[in-house]
Amino acid sequence: MTSYCVIGSGISGATIANLLSKKYSVDVYDKARGPGGRSNHKRLDKLRGFDHGTQYISPKSTAFKKFTKKLIDKKVLKVWGGEHKFLSVTKKENKNHLKIIGRKGNNDLSKHLLKNIKCYFGKELKKINYQNRIWKLIFNNGDIKNYENLILTCPFPQLQKLSKKYISHRFINNKIKMDANITVMIEIKKTNINFSSFLFNDKILGWAGKENSKNRFKSNTDLWTLQSTFNWANKKINNNKENKNLNSKILINKFFQLVGIKKTKVLFSLNHGWKYSSNGKPLKIKSYWNSRLNLGVCADWFNGPRLESGWISANNLYKKIIK
Repeated sequence: MTSYCVIGSGISGATIANLLSKKYSVDVYDKARGPGGRSNHKRLDKLRGFDHGTQYISPKSTAFKKFTKKLIDKKVLKVWGGEHKFLSVTKKENKNHLKIIGRKGNNDLSKHLLKNIKCYFGKELKKINYQNRIWKLIFNNGDIKNYENLILTCPFPQLQKLSKKYISHRFINNKIKMDANITVMIEIKKTNINFSSFLFNDKILGWAGKENSKNRFKSNTDLWTLQSTFNWANKKINNNKENKNLNSKILINKFFQLVGIKKTKVLFSLNHGWKYSSNGKPLKIKSYWNSRLNLGVCADWFNGPRLESGWISANNLYKKIIK
């Protein structure tokens, strides 16, 4: 029997699986079709694509800076160059912070960490049961798997639903409100916009990133990733599937308006809603481990909205497990 099961292949799941695999056997499951979680990369074709989740990594802690530096040296990650237009009046810009991205896509980090680990995609966890020191996992497709140790890295509302009866720590009863985000990926005719990204001062459209500026592909069209503000998405997310055309139109029109160019024909458009995008209010703990039940939890929402938060949580959990 494989020792550890990790649910989720985002930064938290990929990191804890990588750390555990140095000593134990590990399997990873994810409901998505590939690794990355909220750092996923959507392909338009074989060469071109969109980072429609996490836009970039900007390390703050010394440990994470060293980690990303090693991956830049290994050519897994690289610095996103160009000029980034900062228009927000509510946030302060730190021009010393690097914008680091995957060389092929922002899920390259998870792919690298999981390259020697068995991963099963398209597997959504429905229910968990603990009996006779074994975790029984029931998936939506009817598959049943057994493991000695279980690590969950899912968003907080999903964690509560799955495991509340097994977690006695007070954090599980917190009212953690995870913000939503609505992302629209578009392909348009070439424009004269030379900026790599925009951080807007707008109530609806928060961000626009030019995928061409990441120097992953050559294209005679422009690819842009547009991301809404949290406040707007929180109001729209529950009905986004039904209203995706309208919501996409609103964000696209805002984009042309805010960057100050004449609206051109949209050659491709895809709407993706992130219901549980991030948690902006850190908890008092960085991860959770129950050695009696062999149950662990790590995720970015323990520490804040940044991708780095998930990496910190996973490393913290690993220390608790091997203690």
